[in-house]
Amino acid sequence: MVLNSLDKMIQLQKNTANIRNICVLAHVDHGKTTLADCLISSNGIISSRLAGKLRYMDSREDEQIRGITMKSSAISLHYAKDDEEYLINLIDSPGHVDFSSEVSTAVRICDGCIIVVDAVEGVCPQTQAVLRQAWLENIRPVLVINKIDRLIVELKFTPQEAYSHLKNILEQINALTGTLFTSKVLEERAERVTESQVNPHSEQGEQVYDWSTGLEDTDDSHLYFSPDQGNVVFTSAIDGWGFGIEHFAKIYSQKTGIRKEVLLKTLWGDYYINMKAKKIMKVDQAKGKKPLFVQLILGNIWSLYDAVLKKDKEKIDKIVTSLGLKIGAREARHSDPKVQINAICSQWLPISQAVLAMVCQKLPSPLDITAERVEKLMCAGSQTFDSLPPETQALKAAFMKCGSEDTAPVIIFVSKMFAVDAKALPQNKPRPLTPEEIAERRERARRRHAEKLAAAQGQAPVEPTQDGSALEASPKEEEPKGDEQQVLQEGNDQESFIAFARVFSGVARRGKKIFVLGPKYSPLEFLQRVPLGFSAPLDGLPPVPHMACCTLENLYLLMGRELEDLEEVPPGNVLGIGGLQDFVLKSATLCTLPSCPPFIPLNFEATPIVRVAVEPKHPSEMPQLVKGMKLLNQADPCVQILIQETGEHVLVTAGEVHLQRCLDDLKERFAKIQISVSEPIIPFRETITKPPKVDMVNEEIGKQQKVAVIHQTKEDQSKIPEGIQVDSDGLVTITTPNKLATLCVRAMPLPEEVTQILEENSDLIRSMEQLTSSLNEGKNTQVIHQKTQEKIGEFKGRLEQHLTGRKWRNTVDQIWSFGPRKCGPNILVNKSEDFQNSVWTGPDGKASQEANRYRDLGNSIVSGFQLATLSGPMCEEPLMGVCFVLEKWDLSKFEEQTASDKQNQKQSDLVDAGQGEGETSSAGDENQEVHNGCSEPFEKRPSQKGESSLTDCYGPFSGQLIATMKEACRYALQVKPQRLMAAMYTCDIMATSDVLGRVYAVLSKREGRVLQEEMKEGTDMFIIKAVLPVAESFGFADEIRKRTSGLASPQLVFSHWEIIPSDPFWVPTTEEEYLHFGEKADSENQARKYMNAVRKRKGLYVEEKIVEHAEKQRTLSKNK
Repeated sequence: MVLNSLDKMIQLQKNTANIRNICVLAHVDHGKTTLADCLISSNGIISSRLAGKLRYMDSREDEQIRGITMKSSAISLHYAKDDEEYLINLIDSPGHVDFSSEVSTAVRICDGCIIVVDAVEGVCPQTQAVLRQAWLENIRPVLVINKIDRLIVELKFTPQEAYSHLKNILEQINALTGTLFTSKVLEERAERVTESQVNPHSEQGEQVYDWSTGLEDTDDSHLYFSPDQGNVVFTSAIDGWGFGIEHFAKIYSQKTGIRKEVLLKTLWGDYYINMKAKKIMKVDQAKGKKPLFVQLILGNIWSLYDAVLKKDKEKIDKIVTSLGLKIGAREARHSDPKVQINAICSQWLPISQAVLAMVCQKLPSPLDITAERVEKLMCAGSQTFDSLPPETQALKAAFMKCGSEDTAPVIIFVSKMFAVDAKALPQNKPRPLTPEEIAERRERARRRHAEKLAAAQGQAPVEPTQDGSALEASPKEEEPKGDEQQVLQEGNDQESFIAFARVFSGVARRGKKIFVLGPKYSPLEFLQRVPLGFSAPLDGLPPVPHMACCTLENLYLLMGRELEDLEEVPPGNVLGIGGLQDFVLKSATLCTLPSCPPFIPLNFEATPIVRVAVEPKHPSEMPQLVKGMKLLNQADPCVQILIQETGEHVLVTAGEVHLQRCLDDLKERFAKIQISVSEPIIPFRETITKPPKVDMVNEEIGKQQKVAVIHQTKEDQSKIPEGIQVDSDGLVTITTPNKLATLCVRAMPLPEEVTQILEENSDLIRSMEQLTSSLNEGKNTQVIHQKTQEKIGEFKGRLEQHLTGRKWRNTVDQIWSFGPRKCGPNILVNKSEDFQNSVWTGPDGKASQEANRYRDLGNSIVSGFQLATLSGPMCEEPLMGVCFVLEKWDLSKFEEQTASDKQNQKQSDLVDAGQGEGETSSAGDENQEVHNGCSEPFEKRPSQKGESSLTDCYGPFSGQLIATMKEACRYALQVKPQRLMAAMYTCDIMATSDVLGRVYAVLSKREGRVLQEEMKEGTDMFIIKAVLPVAESFGFADEIRKRTSGLASPQLVFSHWEIIPSDPFWVPTTEEEYLHFGEKADSENQARKYMNAVRKRKGLYVEEKIVEHAEKQRTLSKNK
């Protein structure tokens, strides 16, 4: 029986102080959904007997089959305590690493979270990840240690052992929280120190050097979990019991007469009770005394389990009567001991009481949102709160107040869109019939039946049961409403999207007009376009990028699998909004004031890396597939959909389980067609390394005698066409087809640390690029903020720190561009004498005159570099960690050709002189050139007339430069030792000692390597950390489970790129190598295998011998 009506919920929503928005976070299979079931059953939504078996929040079929949660879903619960009534919006989230993006969406709209930890497994990798996510969003955690029954039944611990084991788990979790806290304090201190260096007049002392002072001053006691603080609850969700220390403190203060406050402090920790003196003392271990927690709490639970498992009827009855409980006859006679335990414990220590009481006491209401969190939410990108416009800063007060007046701005954050079957919407549900309607239908059915009988007099008689007639009549009975039925039918076929959202301020009302702000929207731009104090109607506003206006059509109360219609939602509540599918892609901010900034984007832990190409089985169904993929993209926060140049539709997902779910959704819900899926597309990167010192048999290179080369050596393979000179140290000199410009390019490998810095700072590089381009266009709109400038300075400093030595001298100052896509991990360095330009001129705004003259030709060179880095020579994959140095850029011929036009140009100069200085300088370098070697500027004809001299039979000069630069970069790469880089997963495996060998076997078979293994304290579990190439990871989890009979399960998270050590072009050349590898060297070369696989997939030429030794008879199963 559902205890609360919808009206009750609506009533509770209005009292913001008593709302708690919480999510349940944990590692996979630690009992989140079971715990959620127990809390839901306390509201009578499901039966308490089914709690833990039903998994109510897992509403998808595949979630029930796999037994894991795959999406976050919300439900509203009512909880009453001491005359206070609370509304708890509970969000259940997945624990599987593939779905960690769902955790991010849940965490954003909550104020607190319950971290669930398995008492046996303790802290697992995903526990750390979710704690970090909660920490990054500034939400307060409480801890539930679940599955305590396993300590009794499976591990058979004594209460004393269980106590020390639980203490260990608490220490591990607090250590994690401590590291998060320490890093935060140290970051803040570092910021303060840099600020005091920027403003030297502010007081400075020796504190700069003493790092620990910040930690000592900052109070962090409230962050840690400790049962005596009331933020830890011990539970067994499957058996339906749980307790906090407070519950027992109450009972024992009545029994022993010791004050409750004292008991609260001493029930956890090494204290024991002296019953004679009724005093509590510190434990003296030597006397073998039991701590209070063991003696008064665990002891009782252990003895109850003991009695039930041994079926000791007398003892059970004694316990039940002493606790004053009533056990039903059915439970008492039941043969399964679990049922009896559940019946007794759920009355004695109801889990929902313990957990919900802790939530209501310890977790903040929406009114308690911290200023720090608000500022963090409002500052997207590298902005700081102080740099936002004043109108935006004024909104902070609205956030903090969470007011429901009509004047308060409505601010709603949509964290994800989820698809719902249109039949499940409240407005489409069949309504119950009134008795009159039922009578009328019965009458109509009777009449129809009589007519049928009359018509069928000649045929066999129809059975005249009323049931049968009703059944026959049912399809026809709807006939009068035929059109209506058709409309319904159409509506039911499609998925309806609902936004998963939370109101941060103001009241959301149905039919309210509101702005939808996309993630890239900037309030600054709006305030510049629209005059202050605008009073135009919403429709009359000028168009502003990334902003749309829409109406809130339907508001829903999210109740797990059900939705309930609402007219309005007060602030601080979680809700579903219908009718936004055309406005919101994945997440968005809705606000009635356009001065609101979009919230900071969600930070996802998992990177989508697994790609597959998808196509329909029947080509005619392509439009459905495209439409289905659009819907899938909207419904999943983490999936990415790409259409490649080859025309393939590619699905990028976070892992195998995620991929499987996306494909099922496509087939069954969104596209509803048969699809064929390619093998996974594995991404690689190409790079170069320093020349190796030893060859494949570890002999020093150059020492041994080279034998007659049977294979062509690598030099012959990459035949360099004539007209391109290559020096011994790898400098490539190449001339454009019209012989007017010559480029000299060299490729060098970047140090690993530099590549890493470039990858980490891609956002910063992107914002630098935007600044430079806006300066080049002469727009100084984007005011660069001091913080961003500091970040750029720091980034430059870090690069200089790692690029040291003779060959890298001045390199950082000469960086011209990053690539691919202007923000990648490769750099173009410009060392040519006559043209200095670098990335860093942008922010300083001091682009030299010369730079302006060369800009267009310079842009062609940069474009050539971008193209070269986007697809390398080995298998057209992007480059990584390569530095291209443009040593010389000879344009003397080009200038000579234009010199003949000097006369015409002087006349045109006179014409143009009137147009002012500013225009000529910004007209770009098509107009103006610099003599090679001499610095006096020499004007060319303006581009309108000069164009003819620039275009010849080879096409426009700028195009030739792009192509030539691309070729130069490719050849510069090919003369160096090339290597492939593979994407790597970090792999965490928990396994028992008896299956370790099998885990290692699977890892080594798949080219994995183990980094560390450690035994988990107090258990026989080992934790193995390994790295594994993504290319080898498909089916890895299944194979490990099969080989270890399900005793080990891995977690794969994308970690980094790693160079594959073998050379894909290697052939044996020395005698030792021939002896070792044989003439054909056909032992498998990993890098070549990967390279050829990618080339085959892309339709590039693969050097393979189809038939070798044709005269020998081969009886092979497949014709080679």
